[in-house]
Amino acid sequence: MTTNATIRNMYCIGRNYRLHALELGNEVPDSPMMFTKPSHAAVEMNGGEIQITANQGEVHFELEVVLRVAEAYKPGMPIDECFDAMTLGLDLTLRDVQSVLKKKGHPWLAAKGFKNSAPLGKWIPYPGEAAIAEGDFKLIRSGETAQHGFPKDMIFGIAEIVRHIEDNYGLGAGDLIFTGTPAGVAALRDGDVLEAYWGEEKLGSCRIAMK
Repeated sequence: MTTNATIRNMYCIGRNYRLHALELGNEVPDSPMMFTKPSHAAVEMNGGEIQITANQGEVHFELEVVLRVAEAYKPGMPIDECFDAMTLGLDLTLRDVQSVLKKKGHPWLAAKGFKNSAPLGKWIPYPGEAAIAEGDFKLIRSGETAQHGFPKDMIFGIAEIVRHIEDNYGLGAGDLIFTGTPAGVAALRDGDVLEAYWGEEKLGSCRIAMK
């Protein structure tokens, strides 16, 4: 199990699915677009209640494949040797706050890094980049499919993401990589029940409590 006590850095890739970028009226990037979340944003998505802020406008869900780094990448090293586990996670976003920050050209920390903004499902063994590319993941919201993603549709694949992070920021054991969200994001409602599936396997669930 990974807790926020063992997480080092949480690197997140923005706009890594073309349709998601377009649904928010954003340009599709020509290189990986990075932001980070504090480790204190992490919370287990283990069937319980997750409390999130309700006083700063809409909070949007964004389901993503999350990779756990076991060993820092070194030039020439097979990318798959970097990781030991994967899960699904939510990049919760204060969308109204983010819109204001974008207009001002300010960093996104206030919109992306608030407490409990990174719910994480259970970890499963990392199956390799090729297997992930052939997989799919879903977010079920109160019984209805809200998002259905296919990693093969990522603009920037795992190998390119790893090299970009290592070249620019550094990458080490305990770091997590949120690989981007597909289209279908929307505002959460108090009492929403969220379930995250990798294929047919449920990796996480939670009930949202807006406080």
